Amino acid sequence: MPKSQGGLGGIKIPLIADQTKKITRRYGCLYEENGFPFRGTFIIDDKGILRVAHVNDTQIGRSVDETLRLVEAIQFTNKHGEVCPVNWKSGDRTIVPDPTLSKDYFSKI
Repeated sequence: MPKSQGGLGGIKIPLIADQTKKITRRYGCLYEENGFPFRGTFIIDDKGILRVAHVNDTQIGRSVDETLRLVEAIQFTNKHGEVCPVNWKSGDRTIVPDPTLSKDYFSKI
């Protein structure tokens, strides 16, 4: 569905709808008193490892751009083994996870 109609646009990553609320319960995102789910975003990598868990109150929206940034950061770190600093975007500098080599990144901020 297009963004102009409340959808996510041309996203090419799998999304899951949880109509039975089974997943919502397992991840602790269901407000049991009224049966409403909190707004949860969970990014699970191709090995089945939970890499991001982000839960908002029902009245606070989520950022599609931030979710895509996180997916890109996970893919980058998996491929290159480097650390993506806060607010990292594709093409930005990263940190080599080594006490000596990381100083190069920090000396330029």
